[in-house]
Amino acid sequence: MNAAISGGARIDTNASGPGPRLMTASTLTGDKVINREDETLGTVDEIMLDVPRGKIAYAVMSSGGVLGMGERLFAIPWHALVLDTDRKCFVLDAPRELFDNAPGFDKDHWPSQADEQWHRSVHAYYRAPLYWD
Repeated sequence: MNAAISGGARIDTNASGPGPRLMTASTLTGDKVINREDETLGTVDEIMLDVPRGKIAYAVMSSGGVLGMGERLFAIPWHALVLDTDRKCFVLDAPRELFDNAPGFDKDHWPSQADEQWHRSVHAYYRAPLYWD
């Protein structure tokens, strides 16, 4: 069953159990991000909150590198992710090659939350609606 959550990630759940409609962010950090071909794209490191709007802006996915060295970070719009509760991972409908030119950043140079144009370009890159709409 695919449950659409207004303003957030979709959740793929089965009919058994209560389903994860309310979770702590720490429950989701560390989860793998895979694509529809079951290729691992990365891992959710952080979930970024837009506190004044009361919304999740994006998940920070890390990819590549060894022991944190050479690792790239990507802002994945929350609306672009589907939580797969059976496999305990997120699914992103994107080929691995998309990340060759994806807007990324490193752990020492995070994007400015106030830069609306940056948010617009990231959401457009992943073809996701703006989280504040």
